[in-house]
Amino acid sequence: MVSTYWNVGHDILERQTELGWGSQVINRLSAALLDRISGIKRFAPRSLKYKRSVADTWTAMAIVQPTLAQLPWYHHKALLEKLDDESTRLWYARMALCEGWSRNHLVRLIMTRLHERSGQATSNFDTVLPSSTSFIVQNATKDPYIFDFLELTEAQNKREHESQLLKHVERFLLELGRGFAFVGRQLRLDVAGDEFFPDLLFYDFILRRFVVVQLKTGKFAPGYLGQLGMYMSAVDDLLAQPGDEPTIGLLLYKSKNSMVPEYALRGYSSPIGVAEWTTELKDSLPENILRSLPSSEELEVELADYRKDRK
Repeated sequence: MVSTYWNVGHDILERQTELGWGSQVINRLSAALLDRISGIKRFAPRSLKYKRSVADTWTAMAIVQPTLAQLPWYHHKALLEKLDDESTRLWYARMALCEGWSRNHLVRLIMTRLHERSGQATSNFDTVLPSSTSFIVQNATKDPYIFDFLELTEAQNKREHESQLLKHVERFLLELGRGFAFVGRQLRLDVAGDEFFPDLLFYDFILRRFVVVQLKTGKFAPGYLGQLGMYMSAVDDLLAQPGDEPTIGLLLYKSKNSMVPEYALRGYSSPIGVAEWTTELKDSLPENILRSLPSSEELEVELADYRKDRK
């Protein structure tokens, strides 16, 4: 179907080049097709414009390659609507096909700029894991993690944050990435009579290992790594089965200072990733864009002026 639509779009481009852009090629073609095949929306003028855009974006050689040829048509439309750069489009096309993303999930990840966040957690994976594994594990991380489905207030504590994450566990798992399965929250670990309760425990079926997630609501502190490392060791001893790889730790904190985690991880032998989490896309925008956005006070002034003008 994608190949057929590309050929339709290619024919439109050739006719427009031959007859000129004022020749109403798309409208005339749409009318002719709808006259023969009534009620088929995929030949409406707007739909034909998408087909022309696909043909104008991808070469004949590119469109028959496995990634683009196997990607559903509505995914192609999303890539055209949301992205301008060809290499970025290809990156999302490969990921969508590999990960099995729906069209809506693809759009969300484009809007939250996954290509900039993917594999960006501060970690010690390259020094404590085999080289064949460290790259895969690192790419499974993000920084920041965007939990835009949470409804948080300043008064809420960590437990309330955890409760909301589990309330939206499906969306939480989607943000973590493919392969994650939820095991438990505050799961009891009995270590020689002492009880310990890690925040969140997952199992990654692709990496074949448990993942302990500790959620912090403030700044990163080096002491968090010792606590997380102990939880990881306990999970390895108490829960891991023969064939499981060593447990990974993921420490998510609210305030960003990337140098402190980088220094703190030096010397740790347990595989740990450290990343920021945020609830708003605005928090993850580049500084040059953030500076260009109006503040809430400026928006209020603009709104007040607008209301005066309306009167």
